[in-house]
Amino acid sequence: MIERITSTEDPRLDDYLRMTDVRLRSRIEPERGLFMAESYEVISRALDAGMRPRSFLMSEKWLPRFSPLFERFPELPVFVGEEALLETLTGFHLHRGALAAMQRPALPSLQGLLGERERSRVAILEDIVDHTNVGAIFRSAAALGVDAVLVTPRCADPLYRRAIRVSMGTVFQVPWTRIDPWPDGIGTLQEQGFTVAGMTLGEGAITLDALVAEDHPRLALVFGTEGHGMTPGADARLDRRVTIPMMHGVDSLNVAASSAVAFYASR
Repeated sequence: MIERITSTEDPRLDDYLRMTDVRLRSRIEPERGLFMAESYEVISRALDAGMRPRSFLMSEKWLPRFSPLFERFPELPVFVGEEALLETLTGFHLHRGALAAMQRPALPSLQGLLGERERSRVAILEDIVDHTNVGAIFRSAAALGVDAVLVTPRCADPLYRRAIRVSMGTVFQVPWTRIDPWPDGIGTLQEQGFTVAGMTLGEGAITLDALVAEDHPRLALVFGTEGHGMTPGADARLDRRVTIPMMHGVDSLNVAASSAVAFYASR
């Protein structure tokens, strides 16, 4: 249902207000039960994964391109406006064509996620605050066959627009949930037969090759925050501490890069 808009004061557009205000959006999107999908590819993947749209937003020139998507939902509004108006509304130019306000799905419990089917390899993101890193880790997890991703309570939102965009929509393909409480949730994984291995530069770490050679039937890989790595509470509960050997004086890799290496080595 095409709805042409001429003002940013239309209350029906509230889902799209101040899209560049990260702090505001990180709070109100979960509160309102929504997330934002951007670009044809990402919106397509969201819809294919069963996500439910609330509305669409684009300029006139993008209607033919996106019509195969929004025509699947004839009862929902497709807000169309001048590009300058849309930029004023959202705070940025919609150079990827369109936005879709999507209904945020309910997350499964940790036990429910692990019990859906046999999962042999999961990733845990502890307090990673950069949405770009979160999105990149999800993309690597999808590409390299990780069964699920668990994020701690203070980790950035995988359904924030930037994380979704960097993941290329793979956040809709990899099962995920929040692991709470943390770090006590590590015990739940261990009770279910997982060996919990943390990527660290700390003492007592074995190499990633050594971990792979141990051939654990169920493995959970923990990646700590960008600045300080894993918290002491998480570190104290690990079964293994693991490092990627470095050369040429490089002390460590970015967390997204290290996750890709660990996922590939343990595939």
